[in-house]
Amino acid sequence: DSELQCDGNRSGHLQNGEIGFGAPVNEDVIRLIAAHLAEIGDRLDRDVQTRVVNDLAQHFLNENLSREEIMRQMSRVVRELAQAAPSDMEQEKVMLVLTMILVKKIGNTVPSLLQRVWNTAVNFINQQFHDYIVEMVSA
Repeated sequence: DSELQCDGNRSGHLQNGEIGFGAPVNEDVIRLIAAHLAEIGDRLDRDVQTRVVNDLAQHFLNENLSREEIMRQMSRVVRELAQAAPSDMEQEKVMLVLTMILVKKIGNTVPSLLQRVWNTAVNFINQQFHDYIVEMVSA
């Protein structure tokens, strides 16, 4: 299972002492996808208001909330932000990039939450965008 990382690299798994990535993937394609996502991120980054980040951070700080509830909150925020994005962008890409922007902004605002936010974002991305990411990488 080759996983696309937020920096455009793939995680690998040791197979017989060597790193294996499964089906061969064109590294240039992955770099182009990562660069495109970064460009979209730069455009969307300025639209994510501090209030939204702080509100979502408060949900992560609430230890009484389940993982599922926090995931629902993240999904709600990402979907609301995506509605304000330019319509010429693919919705899945916008939501993927917004998820990563939220991770960055919450991590910068409340560094102690970074691991919890990161884990939630990875789970959210795997649940919501796994097929889309596989399709992007294999295209």
